[in-house]
Amino acid sequence: MRDLLRPMLPMIVVLAIPIVPFVLFGERVDAWLHAWRESPPDRPIVGSAVVLLLATDVFLPIPSSLVSTLAGSQLGAVGGTVASWIGMSLGAVLGFAIARRYGPRLVAWMTRPDDLRRTTALIERFGPLLLVLGRGVPVLAEATVLLFGMHGLSWRRFLPPVLLANLGLALAYSLFGELAERYHSLPLALAVAIALPVLMVAAFRAWTGRVEPAKEPTSS
Repeated sequence: MRDLLRPMLPMIVVLAIPIVPFVLFGERVDAWLHAWRESPPDRPIVGSAVVLLLATDVFLPIPSSLVSTLAGSQLGAVGGTVASWIGMSLGAVLGFAIARRYGPRLVAWMTRPDDLRRTTALIERFGPLLLVLGRGVPVLAEATVLLFGMHGLSWRRFLPPVLLANLGLALAYSLFGELAERYHSLPLALAVAIALPVLMVAAFRAWTGRVEPAKEPTSS
């Protein structure tokens, strides 16, 4: 399992880097956010941008927690939830459909044999529940969508857990963003939204260390 999660370490660094501006240039960031509040873009433009960004999250390193928190601050909890949920769900559906169509090629190109065996063991152990457990974890969220598509999971078993998990995440981050905007704490909220996925990675690694799939018996 450690080998499976090792590729997530670069993403931890990528997610941690944006925290630096909030620490070193907090006043400037706050001034930029103040100017944003004074002349914000139209809500349809913000909503469309949120949907577009999150729809590409399965292929690009888009920090969905940050985008959803900003969506909540600009569109409110309801508007931010709707835009974030649509974007997250479109990205998951797109990645799943492509993985189902080109699964074998993607497996040969993206996955090492050892990682594939470990991932297959996790899928067999947890089934679609893994889609929910890893939905908020960077990289793993996208990887599980692709891997379940590769393994031919039916749409009927894929959509309910993913849509529900996306709804929960979208609501939580959007509500967080709205509250932060209301109490003038958006810079801090954005820093938390960037750091939280890193903590999720650590929590998931600790959890999977306890439920490591049993190794296959070696043949004599």
